[in-house]
This record gives sequence, structure tokens and C-alpha cells, in this order.
Amino acid sequence: MNIEELTALASQIEAAAREAGAMMLGAEADKSVSTKSGRKDLVTRYDKEIQRFLEERLLSLLPEAGFLGEEALGHDAHTERDFLFIVDPIDGTTNFVKGCNQSCVSIGLGIRGEMAVGVVFNPYRDELFTAVKGGGALLNGAPLRIPNCAPEDALVLVGSSPYYRELTDVTFAMARLLFDRCLDLRRSGSAALDLCDVAAGRAGCYFECRLSPWDFAAGGLIVREAGGVVTDLTGGPLAFAQKCPVAAGSVQCHPALLQAAKDCGFSG
Repeated sequence: MNIEELTALASQIEAAAREAGAMMLGAEADKSVSTKSGRKDLVTRYDKEIQRFLEERLLSLLPEAGFLGEEALGHDAHTERDFLFIVDPIDGTTNFVKGCNQSCVSIGLGIRGEMAVGVVFNPYRDELFTAVKGGGALLNGAPLRIPNCAPEDALVLVGSSPYYRELTDVTFAMARLLFDRCLDLRRSGSAALDLCDVAAGRAGCYFECRLSPWDFAAGGLIVREAGGVVTDLTGGPLAFAQKCPVAAGSVQCHPALLQAAKDCGFSG
């Protein structure tokens, strides 16, 4: 697909994300919460309902695509296909359950292993982030460009990898080191929104020691198209077929994440 075709498809994906966001806003107080891999890994009926809606809508736009969603709903993801939607129906489920209003819909489209379209919608703030590979990044239609910011003047966004307790010590060691080297720290509970905040210049960088592809597929492209750098914590490329660490930031701030990981002995 060329940029014009991807841009047209992105506008249709945006419409689907907005509909999914409306489902989030219309959620009842009783969200029917259960757990998946452990007591911290929450899921609601809305996660599943929104994923079913997005699978149907997105595959109607691109029937030849595979569909990899966070919620295991008994379908074959067809991840070997040239086109692959990578979707988190509600990124920030715990925030959603607790009424923190810091959750979003995240939709990425990969083409032969490279992200081509990223859409992240936060319905609580009515913020729609979009990126098309080679076409730049937008927030509600306005271009995004990450500003220059020295690490000592930057906010650092931290993901705590709560499902992977073996990473707790190194995560907080890095957070403490970066707290000393940078302006201040923030922890939001949504990886996709953290990435978008980096793209919007609200923070200089973001790291998390382990994420799933649906957490970073869309947001990572948005950061890159806004002029930032996204890698794993060793500086290598992200792996969209598996869980991996993520380091994202401005050109000036990104090296601070890699140095912190090295100084704290992070090994993946």
C-alpha cells in the first residue's frame, strides 16, 4: 500500500476506534471483573465486547489480514499473514475498572512485520493519535513533532511490568537512577498513552521492562513518526511477535534509558 492508501485506511480505523471508545464511555459501574494470568491481570466484559467489535469491523476493512488481540477469544490470529491488526481493546484495564479515566483503544496495522498504521484513542480526553509510516503523526488532526529536551529537563514515564514480578527490582532501580538524572517520574498505567505522551512532547521518554505487542504496536509507530526513537532496552529493534522491553523517547532522551538499563544490569 502507498501512503495515500494507508491514510485512507487509517481514517476508517480511526472511526472504529472512536466507536470502541464510545463503548468504554458507556460502560456500567459493574464491569464484571475477572482475572487472567494472575490477580493483577484484570479483564472485564467490556475488554471482550470491544475486541469482538473491533475484530469484526477491522477485518471488514481488510479481510485478508490477521488479527492479534489481547483477549484470547478462541480465534486463530493468523499472525503469519502479510497484513496483521494488533489490538488492545482497553489499554489500562485496571484504570478502567477503578474509574481513573486513563485508558484507551490501541490499534496497530503491521505489513510484513513492520508497523504501517497506528491509532490510539483516549475517549476520556477525546484525544485521537494517528500515525502512518512515512506520513507523520497527528493528534486530533494536528501534526506532532517531539521537541528537543535535555534529559535533565525531561519527565520520565515508567511502566512497572506488574505481571512480571521478577522484573520489579530492576524496574525500580532504573526508576531511581532516572529520578536522579532527570526532572521527575510519572506512572500512568497505560503503555499506549505513555507512548503517545512522549510523541506529544509531554514527557521526554518512557520505558517498561516487558510489554506485549498490543501494548506498543500503535504507540511505538506514533513516537517514531513524531521524530522519536523506539527500541528495546538494549537498543535493538522491537519484536512484534513476542513480549519485549520497550524504550521510547526523543533523540536526546532515549540514550538515557539505554544507559540506565545498562547501569542497572538489565539483561532482557
